[in-house]
Formats: sequence, C-alpha cells, structure tokens
Amino acid sequence: MPVVELKIPNLGESISSVTFSKWLKPDGSMVTMDEPLCEIETEKANQELSADSVGKLTWVAKEGDDLPVGALFAKIDTDASGASNGSTGGSSTSTATAETPVAVPASSPNYATGHPSPAAAKILTEGGVDPAAVGGTGKDGRITKEDAQKAVENKTQAPVAPATPAPAAPAPAAPRTPAPAPATAFSREERRERLSRMRRTIAKRLVSAKNNTAMLTTFNEVDMSGVMELREKYQDAFVKKYGIKLGFMSIFAKACAKVLLEMPEVNAFIDGEEVIYHDYADISIAISTPNGLVVPPIRNVESLNFHEIELKLKDLSGKARDGKLSLDEMSGGTFTITNGGIFGSLMSTPIINEPQSAILGMHAIKERPVAVNGEVKIRPMMYLALSYDHRIIDGSASVTFLVKVKNLIEDPITLLLDI
Repeated sequence: MPVVELKIPNLGESISSVTFSKWLKPDGSMVTMDEPLCEIETEKANQELSADSVGKLTWVAKEGDDLPVGALFAKIDTDASGASNGSTGGSSTSTATAETPVAVPASSPNYATGHPSPAAAKILTEGGVDPAAVGGTGKDGRITKEDAQKAVENKTQAPVAPATPAPAAPAPAAPRTPAPAPATAFSREERRERLSRMRRTIAKRLVSAKNNTAMLTTFNEVDMSGVMELREKYQDAFVKKYGIKLGFMSIFAKACAKVLLEMPEVNAFIDGEEVIYHDYADISIAISTPNGLVVPPIRNVESLNFHEIELKLKDLSGKARDGKLSLDEMSGGTFTITNGGIFGSLMSTPIINEPQSAILGMHAIKERPVAVNGEVKIRPMMYLALSYDHRIIDGSASVTFLVKVKNLIEDPITLLLDI
C-alpha cells in the first residue's frame, strides 16, 4: 500500500474517544519509523502517537478535534519515501534523492526540534526557564524531562543562562502565559478556553457523585504528636534501610486498611440492588497533576509494609505528573484518601470517588491548645473528614470508623503491633 492510514488505537475498554491535542510534525513533512507525530488526550492521561512507516505525512485531524477510537487522523505516503531512495535515473536523480533521507532525520530542524515534552514543559515553566535556551537531546532535538531538569539546576547553581544572548529573541513567547496580569489598569479582557477531556470527565463524575449518592460528611480531630515523634525517632534508620522517607500517607493508609477490614460496609460498593464487599483494601490516593486530579489505587494495602506503600506511592505520583499512568494503574480502588493539607487546607468536605462508598480527607497540621488530662497543652492537631454514602453506611458506622482511625494514629504502636 503506497498510502498508510493512521487511526486512533484502542486505548482501553473504558475509552471510546479522545481529544486530538496537537501535532508534533508539520503537515507534508517526511517522517521516520516510530517518530512521534502527535499528542492525544484521554480521560485519564495524555499520550503520543508515533509513525508506523516511513514517508510523507498528511494531516487529517485538526487540533482540538474529538475523535472516536478507530478514526483516521493522518496518512503517510510511503511512495514519497520510495522515490527518495530512487529506482532508476541519472546520477543527478540519485544524488538528489540520496540527500532526502539523510537531510530529514539528521540535520533538518522540524517541529520536535527545541520543543519540550509535556513533562519537560511543566518543569521549565515552574523553573522560569525559556525553552529556546535549552538544547534538546531527545529524538530530532526534542527537549526531554532530563534536559529540563538540568536547565533548571544550571539556572539555580550558576548564572550560565545569561551568557547565551542568542535565544533572547524568542523570549517574548514566555510572558504570554501570564499575559492577563500585566494588563492595563481596570482591564476587562476575557478569554475562552476549552475544558480538557480529563477536566470534563472529572466534572461529570463529581456531579454524578453528588446526584447519585446520599453523601454526608463527619469530622473529628487527631493529635499527631505520636506519629511525629515516631517519624523523628526512626526516620534516619528508615531512610537508610529502605531509601525512602516514612511519610504520613503510608501511616494513614495502613490505619484505614486495618479499620476497613474490621468494618466491611465502609469498604463496600452498591451495585444496583446488591452490595459488593471486599476482603482486601485497595486504597486510592488522590494526586494533583497539571491536568487535574487522579486517584490511582495502591492494591492490598493491608498486606504491605510501610516502605512498600511509600515506594508505590512515589512511583504512582511520578507517573501521574508525567502523564504515564496506565489504564490498569488508574482503575479499581475500594476507598480513597485525599490530603488537602499539602495545599494548606484546614478543613473540607471531600466528594466520594464513585463507585466507592467513602473517602477520608486529611488536612493541614496546626498547633492548637487542647485539654490533656485536665491541662491545656499545645499539640499538633489535624482535622479529619470522612464523606460517606448514607445508603450503605450508617451515621454511627461512619463515626466509629473515624474514631478507630484517630485512635490508631494517636497511638501508632498499636498499629505496628496490630492490636
């Protein structure tokens, strides 16, 4: 076949359509095997699609289009590649065609040249580094995540960047992001942007949770003194042995997993007129990414050690922020924990992650005066919130669950001893 049709691949059972984000190669350009052509956005992550043959690219889809799985998004004319290799002809023909395959992949700049990957773009933006001043070491000169990290490190360690005045010309492109801020006084400018597919999916699910569940929230507070003393005493030894710090999340996850197995109704789903109970605790952890909130589960938390939970959480967080979570890593979960405290939240009412029946909200740790054995003490306190589906979880059960978690956190030795 001289013309190869490229179609949106099947990305998983739950994904029926995608949003075509942007082209990485210009229309009419020559492409090589496995060269990234474009980026698409699914409900859960962004993904690059690559060429599966060599030839001339012809665009079919437009940036911003919503395409179903199996839809045609591009064509590759393989005859253009064959002609460049030359069949029969004079020496001038073979010379001209011989230059084409060498020039395109090796020396001719294309869209990928100097263009950062999504993860690299985020790092450069946060580090205040102009992509034009960064040399790309990826395919076709694309700026990789490692290139971006080195560029930010060089900027903070030594004033190397100012020594390259040449890239200063494209610098005006950087201020376009915060353009609304430096507008004239009393500006009334507006701009309209389309919601990303992930944000649309998040919005749909949150509204569904509010409309389809009898959601209530109960609160309590927990004294974090015991956990903080435990971490301070054993942190160095923990890091030395396992190569990762002991965080609050693994302790809360372990405490929740223990109580979930004691109170199966909190760990259950409603499916029509039936209830599905679980004899395991797959705890979804809410992770904030540039594209929205994702909740990949850590499976069988009840059977994992603290360092195993921390390592798994680190791996999932890295993949989430780089947009590399697989569909399998995003699916499942019997209970969710979200920590608004990392952003400074003192108290909130988290929304249930359907089809789950409950979600625990952690918050900021603040020193407050509390009564301890008849005396006023200053203790590091955290508010806890448990949002639950009242159709399956009674009010007394929700309060009992939260009190059990509170007791385990305030006396972590009982959690370690499993008593």
